Amino acid sequence: MAEKLMKYSDAVKEFDPVFGLETHVELCTQTKLFCPAHEEFGAEPNTELTPVSLGLPGSLPVVNKTAVDFAIKLGLALHCQINEWSQFARKNYFYPDMPRDYQISQFDKPTNGNGYLDVELEDGSTFRVPIERAHIEDDAGKNTHVGGADGRIEGADHSLVDYNRAGVPLIEIVTKPVEGAGERVPEIADAYMRAIRDIVRTLGISHGRMEQGNMRADVNISLRRKGETKLGTRSETKNVNTFRGIKKTLQYEIRRQAAILDEGGEVLQETRHWDEASQTTAGGRVKSDANDYRYFPDPDLVMLHITQEHIDEIAKTMPEMPREHRARLQKEWNLSDLEMRDIINADALDLVEETVKDGATAAGARKWWLGEISRVANERSLSLEELPITPADVAEVEKLVADGKLNDKLAKQTVTGVLAGEGTPDEVVKKHGYQVVSDDGALDKAVDEALAANPDVAEKLKSGNMKPMGAIIGAVMRATHGQADAKAVSALVIKKMKG
Repeated sequence: MAEKLMKYSDAVKEFDPVFGLETHVELCTQTKLFCPAHEEFGAEPNTELTPVSLGLPGSLPVVNKTAVDFAIKLGLALHCQINEWSQFARKNYFYPDMPRDYQISQFDKPTNGNGYLDVELEDGSTFRVPIERAHIEDDAGKNTHVGGADGRIEGADHSLVDYNRAGVPLIEIVTKPVEGAGERVPEIADAYMRAIRDIVRTLGISHGRMEQGNMRADVNISLRRKGETKLGTRSETKNVNTFRGIKKTLQYEIRRQAAILDEGGEVLQETRHWDEASQTTAGGRVKSDANDYRYFPDPDLVMLHITQEHIDEIAKTMPEMPREHRARLQKEWNLSDLEMRDIINADALDLVEETVKDGATAAGARKWWLGEISRVANERSLSLEELPITPADVAEVEKLVADGKLNDKLAKQTVTGVLAGEGTPDEVVKKHGYQVVSDDGALDKAVDEALAANPDVAEKLKSGNMKPMGAIIGAVMRATHGQADAKAVSALVIKKMKG
């Protein structure tokens, strides 16, 4: 039965939403957190294992120093307090993809605590998201449910478990309850997740690929009536791994919880799951509190001692952070705030930057990635990065235009060919014979024929009225199959009119 929902605008008028995100960032270390097993996305199931990652009796964990250093880097980027002493704890619960029946995590003594992240919104304003902690833990394996709709456990006749991911190092970034966001909760959560993705990529500590599961979020949301200060009962939607899914989850849960509270009901503290197909959340299990996990220090691991000297050494290696990086590029590229936000909102900043590095102008790179290429991406329901075209390809098209070898129409046809998988821009040009008509005689003849076929237009041009110039350019373009240069045609017409 479909759940009752309140209209979103009514829900945020009547209730104050408070949200929180628990973002799981899978680190791109060479080996797992507590053993030398390698992990690679897409590997054959259950092939990248050791006795430690399987939790076999007698196996002992040894902490991965690189993972700890990655956690320190992220702590610095998130303005966290990096604790001198931190400790691993056992978080006890049973789940089929957790081979030890406990997760090695951090509880009361995390590596990073008490930070914040300022995120930029679409209108140019900034919102500060408070961060409670960014702690280190190892990941679980992966369940695949067979026979159910969209891989869900409901209706499945059996499940398969792949332990390759078990033991992969994670950093879990936990926000404090985020208050004061109002109706902009989904937008702020989306901006925050994108900012985290940009930071971990910039630091080089994670690929940040949500579609591959190496970045995902548990989405917490509760409502309280306007004017109240006590937090409401929250739901926690687990493992949402798309930006769109995070926004939609928050919108749906706000509407669902508002409808329950409006009728005098009580929201159940539970885990839920986002269903992309139905655009709804579904109830899972009653949510446990921290004491239900029976946390205790892991007796096999000593406390981490992080000295200030070590933090200072890592701080020296920190790259320019995304926010400062964007500000510098905007100035270098001479873009307005709106133009830069358009690039960021299209998730095209890295692509535009790489295209500029490959020789294109910022204006040219922006035009292609936000224009024709974005149109095709939307048409195919793909991200820009997933399309079969590279920054080097776009820069090559721009160079062909700058060198006068292609006009805008031929350039667009060339890009279309690259997107269709026909090869590089140079290969597409050669295959189709795309080339601007550069023979002065051929162009001169085409212009004369266009003027002769349009005597009324020619008369107006001769009298100094240049408004009908487009008719002649269009005629020449048709005669040359779009391979004439419009500027050259215009200049030649003007020359003939003056002569």
